[in-house]
Amino acid sequence: MSIPTFHARRAPALGMALPRPADDRPLLDAKDLNGRRRFRIWEILPNLHRSIVGSCLTTGELRQILSRLGQADAPTASDHELHTRGVRAAGRHDLSGKVLHKALDKRHDAAIKRMAGTTTADELLRRWRSALEEGNIPGGYWAALSHPACSRAVIREAFGEVHMLSHLVGQSNRLDLARLRKLEIALGERDAKMARQEARLRDAAAERSELLRKIEFLLVDRDRNAALDQLRAQSENRSDTVDLLARRLDAEQTRLLALSKRLERSEMLLAGERLTTARLAKRQGELQTELASLEAAIAPAPASPDEPPPTRDMAGLVLLYVGGRPGPIEHARSLMAARGGELLVHDGGVENNSALLPGLVSQADATFFPIDCISHHAAGQIKKLAKAHGKRFIPLRTASLASFVAAIADPAAFAMPL
Repeated sequence: MSIPTFHARRAPALGMALPRPADDRPLLDAKDLNGRRRFRIWEILPNLHRSIVGSCLTTGELRQILSRLGQADAPTASDHELHTRGVRAAGRHDLSGKVLHKALDKRHDAAIKRMAGTTTADELLRRWRSALEEGNIPGGYWAALSHPACSRAVIREAFGEVHMLSHLVGQSNRLDLARLRKLEIALGERDAKMARQEARLRDAAAERSELLRKIEFLLVDRDRNAALDQLRAQSENRSDTVDLLARRLDAEQTRLLALSKRLERSEMLLAGERLTTARLAKRQGELQTELASLEAAIAPAPASPDEPPPTRDMAGLVLLYVGGRPGPIEHARSLMAARGGELLVHDGGVENNSALLPGLVSQADATFFPIDCISHHAAGQIKKLAKAHGKRFIPLRTASLASFVAAIADPAAFAMPL
């Protein structure tokens, strides 16, 4: 009987004692099977643990499990030592037993699902025999022994099959080793013969390559000499033509260089024009926004009591304006008052004391300053103070009223905390 290699790797050790149950009654009464969970590995008979660990897990899988359990020498431990530790873990109702059980369930999930609907020991025995015929002994063995419908008859037959497979595997391995030694000798002789043949082929290929290289060199030398002779003959009659073509080539190259420079200048001018156009378009958009905001801000008061009063969307907001010019600032102050807010003003240190800025920044919900009408020192001081107090600061494009009106068009945008 030929035993597949897959089974050989998972067969239990030889000489294992076969359990001898007293009868073939199920381990659980029929009334207890409904809703009963599968057996945990530590709930299974201890004398089955060795066959389960040896048959249902590979050495590599067992090595990984023990490494996860913190056994530092697991990667270098012998196969026998790994097997012994795995059997020891199977009988424990602790972390090691739970990890081992979980690994078995994950490894043989498909077989467990195929037997999940089984409700009787006879049906479970048929499923085990089917798995045995298909060659899925590791999965079928674990799924059958851990199934709640498992009986002593199922254990006896499944254990017996796995136990006998270990003997058959041992016999098969001895025959395979003898055949393997003969094959290794024959393979060595064949490899030596092939090596000699390959050496002869390499020598012949090298000799052929050298001959081809010499032939190619001679052909190239012949063609080169023929071309030189032809050129010498042609040069005697066509020297004037060559000179003319050379002068034309120089002229065309000079013209090409001039055109390249002209093209480069044109591209630079075009790029500059594009940048200017983009800046103007951006500027136009900003001006249109400012104009719309300004028109909305200075719209006339309602003509009749029926019209809604001007919006007071800035009620309770306090803004600080630093720098700028007096005229637009007064209009801005009036606008803020009309919309229910308050505008604090500081000239950036021209006449007002700079020491007042920290207190004003802390009072205001946001600070505005025109970049064209404020000193660099004052602008930098405002930014530092605003960040220190967690307040927003909004640079304005110009000191005009329109820039300020556009900036406060949406009070919620600058009233939010940083």
